[in-house]
Amino acid sequence: MDIKAISKGVAVGTATGLVAYAVCSAGSKKRKSIRKNAGKTLKAVGALLDDLTSSVM
Repeated sequence: MDIKAISKGVAVGTATGLVAYAVCSAGSKKRKSIRKNAGKTLKAVGALLDDLTSSVM
């Protein structure tokens, strides 16, 4: 088992689920705001994954 791959999969799955829930449960104004900030969120998730993978190694 590769712990690095498992932790990355869990983190990506969790982030995807949270984004999907936020988009589905939000109103139309909130959806526009979510889409506007999506780039920042993806960069933050990428940085989080980098930190997780570096701490596992």
